[in-house]
Amino acid sequence: MAYFNVGKIEYEGPQSKNPLAFKYYNPDEKVMGKTMKEHLRFAMSYWHTFTYGGNDPFGGATINREWDKTSDPMEKAKNRVRAAFEFMEKCQIPFFCFHDQDISPRGANLEETNKRLDEIVAVIKEEMARTGIKCLWGTTNAFGDDKFVHGASTSCNATVFAYTAAQIKKAMEITKELGGVNYVFWGGREGYETLLNTDTALELDNLARLLHMAVDYAKEIGFTGQLLIEPKPKEPTKHQYDFDAATVIGFLRKYDLIDHFKLNIEANHATLAQHTFQHELNISRINGVFCSVDANTGDPMLGWDTDQFPTNVYDTTLAMYEILLAGGFTTGGLNFDSKVRRGSFEDVDLFYAYIAGMDAFAKGLKVAAKLLEDGVFEKFKEERYASWRTGIGKDIIDGKVGFKELEEYAMKYGTTPNSSGRQELLESILNQYILETK
Repeated sequence: MAYFNVGKIEYEGPQSKNPLAFKYYNPDEKVMGKTMKEHLRFAMSYWHTFTYGGNDPFGGATINREWDKTSDPMEKAKNRVRAAFEFMEKCQIPFFCFHDQDISPRGANLEETNKRLDEIVAVIKEEMARTGIKCLWGTTNAFGDDKFVHGASTSCNATVFAYTAAQIKKAMEITKELGGVNYVFWGGREGYETLLNTDTALELDNLARLLHMAVDYAKEIGFTGQLLIEPKPKEPTKHQYDFDAATVIGFLRKYDLIDHFKLNIEANHATLAQHTFQHELNISRINGVFCSVDANTGDPMLGWDTDQFPTNVYDTTLAMYEILLAGGFTTGGLNFDSKVRRGSFEDVDLFYAYIAGMDAFAKGLKVAAKLLEDGVFEKFKEERYASWRTGIGKDIIDGKVGFKELEEYAMKYGTTPNSSGRQELLESILNQYILETK
């Protein structure tokens, strides 16, 4: 059964007026020696694309998909699998990402829930074999159920910690079974509202204990995929333990986990942390922990995770610039953790949304590659920091001087004049490259 009255989305070029065609994403076009498909590694988010009903903090569902029109929860789950793979085929999306509770409904207990997962995983494997579409990563939903009201691994209730571990165990197993090349930890409720009732030291220690258990279990079952943590500030708790990239990196170093985990960076989470998307990617890159991206955008005028599709080429260019500097994706990719707006409730809107996001990143890739090939910003930075390659700057970096020697130098020579940072010029050049790159 076909769920979408839409054909395969093809590349037609920037001059095309066809809303159901790519203008910039040409999967086979080579950029810096690799195809766009290899560079971008697009993935579909199972949750926002196939389980989101249009609800928001102030209103209920507005979307009623054809594949959901059944009262049998398992039949609905199987319908969603087939609809999802039809959609990915038609959009030329090579990967998908999932939470355990996206693909299969919870049962009355953990045993029944796991049996249901196994039944749906078998259907997913059939569709993967039919289409060649692969799993980028899996994760578990340890935040939605009422048992996680006080957190999951950081809960004050030890039995909830145990249940969380059991859920992760199963989710890691099915991610391995589906050939997933990453496994993501997102602590949706790992945080607190008030210190009046919170033992932060114990909660952080327990979070680390859980992650060490996950490392051990991955080795035990032979899961060789990359373990990832996705930083997230605020919402739903006031103080999230995984606030931003720098916070997570500090946590990983403190608990001797830095060699086992890398980061999955989401653009909307950067916004909520009062950072730019580029900043979070940069901090991850320079610390050697960048791996993957949840591709979306947030509205800075709203205080929640709006998960809009990324259409701002300025942002996608700067993101791809950092990703290319990091050497590009290895096991990671661009997962569209994005959802259509509540008022965009027709099935075709899913195609319009993904086309917009994929084109925006394809354009960003081409602009970023051109900027790097021409060395525009790198040459400027090299000149700006020239004082660190000779003289007193080189002596500082080489560890040849301390406070006494630097005081002597400052007394004798003072400082040389600063040069302009030229921010406005550089932003103008960036605009020029965005506008002129075809």
